[in-house]
Amino acid sequence: MVNINDLKIISLLPSATEIVTCLGLTKALVGRSHECDYPSEIKALPVCTNARLNSDNQSAEIDRDVQSLLQKALSIYEVKIATLEQLKPTHVVTQDQCDVCAVNFAEVTKAIAKLTQSQPQIISLQPNLLEEVWQDIARVGQILNVEYQSVISQLKERINNITQKIKVSVKASLPTVVAIEWTEPLMTAGNWIPELIEIAGGQPLLSIKGKHSPYISWEKLTTANPDVIIIMPCGFDLARTAKEAYTLTTHSQWSSLKAVQNNQVFIVDGNAYFNRPGPRLVDSTEILAEILHPKLFDFGYQENSWQQLL
Repeated sequence: MVNINDLKIISLLPSATEIVTCLGLTKALVGRSHECDYPSEIKALPVCTNARLNSDNQSAEIDRDVQSLLQKALSIYEVKIATLEQLKPTHVVTQDQCDVCAVNFAEVTKAIAKLTQSQPQIISLQPNLLEEVWQDIARVGQILNVEYQSVISQLKERINNITQKIKVSVKASLPTVVAIEWTEPLMTAGNWIPELIEIAGGQPLLSIKGKHSPYISWEKLTTANPDVIIIMPCGFDLARTAKEAYTLTTHSQWSSLKAVQNNQVFIVDGNAYFNRPGPRLVDSTEILAEILHPKLFDFGYQENSWQQLL
């Protein structure tokens, strides 16, 4: 049986940090990834990872760097083994879902195998759907010996409130939606995002629920011609997303899109919400509900977490 007072947890991705903290174990965290930034009190923790690319580059350059590293069978991120050795963790929470999102699983296992001062248990997350996020929260709670059912119940209740309100109140056809996860080259948001769009009262196009995010052509986007476009580049906050949108808005086919002509293009803080498969996917769903059905929902996210692109 795990003793909570003996826990020393290192989280190697933001969503894992948020899962650990939502379970009431913030004080048990002793280290984090370089991308973990929520809740704010964890920013003081030692950083246990580095990126092998420059995220300040343009989108096309970042994509080229990512593909180059992957083709060389290199992880985009590296683990600071000396830091892990010093922290002596009991558990390391990581992921085996996306080699672009965080340190890949092989890199983590190699790093931990080199430790001499501790033998931490690895908890690896691999969610592609909302139900799998609930399962991850439950599994982390079970392994770390803390109560988790009430956390999951509260999150599910917020989702259910949206579903029921749309079911009762929306009689017209649901708007078609394309969520853009990368601007150059063009990529739509897959995995859990199509599911969140459906829950929030939209019809997702050009990506499949539970499947990885696909590259698409501009021809596919113009053919789909969605009612709504939501721009959510992976890893970018709202201010950076506003800048990245320029790549789209200056494209020759942009102005022909129905969503553009009807002022139904929105930018969101993908880094804080949509890109992280943890408890704040519920916040992400509430943001989508505000965007798609503004007369029904007002959770207070507008301006700080999403904006209309004018």
